[in-house]
Amino acid sequence: MPKRVVVWGTGNVGRPALRSVLAHRDLELAGVVVSDPAKKGSDAGNLCGMEPTGVVATDAREVAFGSDIDAVVYCATGDSRPVEALDDVTECLRSGRNVVTTSLYALQNEATAPPDMASRIGEACKEGNSSVFVSGVDPGWLIDILPLLLSGVVADIEEIRCREIFNYALYDQPDVVRKVIGMGQPMDQLPPMLHEFSLRLVWEPNLRVLADGLGATLDEIRTHVERLPLESDVEVPGMGRFEAGTQGAFRFEVQGVIDGVPRLVVEHVTRIDDACAPDWPRPENGSGGHGVRISGRPNLELAFHAEDPLESGAAAGGNATAAARLVNAIPEVCGATPGIVTSLDLAPVTGARQLSWVSKASSGRS
Repeated sequence: MPKRVVVWGTGNVGRPALRSVLAHRDLELAGVVVSDPAKKGSDAGNLCGMEPTGVVATDAREVAFGSDIDAVVYCATGDSRPVEALDDVTECLRSGRNVVTTSLYALQNEATAPPDMASRIGEACKEGNSSVFVSGVDPGWLIDILPLLLSGVVADIEEIRCREIFNYALYDQPDVVRKVIGMGQPMDQLPPMLHEFSLRLVWEPNLRVLADGLGATLDEIRTHVERLPLESDVEVPGMGRFEAGTQGAFRFEVQGVIDGVPRLVVEHVTRIDDACAPDWPRPENGSGGHGVRISGRPNLELAFHAEDPLESGAAAGGNATAAARLVNAIPEVCGATPGIVTSLDLAPVTGARQLSWVSKASSGRS
């Protein structure tokens, strides 16, 4: 029988998550939870650019807790509402629903999660006999499964570096862009995202998972941040004006250090305007991209750029990969040991059940 799935949230990640569930041969869309009154009563297909499905969106959270639901794809934002997101996910797990989500970075790895959060989630999973898997692009599969795969074709590895280069004018979350990552804010105020605590909370879990996958032990985690101001005013559609002299770009590293040397590194180069920070690295394609660089024999570099055929921009492509990663992992997560699971706890997740040329009604289920 197909797994019955609820998608909670239909924003930047929720829309491609809906499309991924509808395309997956072993999943059945059973409900959609929204917070926007304008979306209430809409067909799920209309919300994500697909044909009507007969599944109507509701603002009733209880839909996600039903005894006939196997998993919830939780896509409501956690950046600006972390307490509410944690409450939602906890209630899902306690009710016996497995959860896959991009919203709670701290739950990517139980070993690095804040103790009170890990304890609360652990108790909910035990009570509901359920599991939670957190992943995205970066943090997410860019840092754990991709470098692990690539490391298998390199010898004498000196460093593994995962990189995002992105223009956040393309990221459709104005409040997050301004208030969390600090674009357009005074240079004498360090934005919440760039504090050491925040950098470690978000990116250390995946670095630890990568280290565990490689059988390496990190001695410490270090962070490094650089920031530059805009040299002139910038007008961003949908976000308004970003004034000269305010933060226009930042660059940071989260480093996994072994014997005093950074060996596993996450690097971000982020702008609000392409003209800012001209001497910093730029993406291979367009205004955003990701990549992995391994220094060894040979030196190996993989850069990739995702595009969603239904939604434009580098952000949309990245969001679609994050959503598909979560949705494709649902069968494995449903069968996992209750608790917080990482990529290392799951069998390899492929797109075998997403092949477009095989009908969901096909008798070839396995």
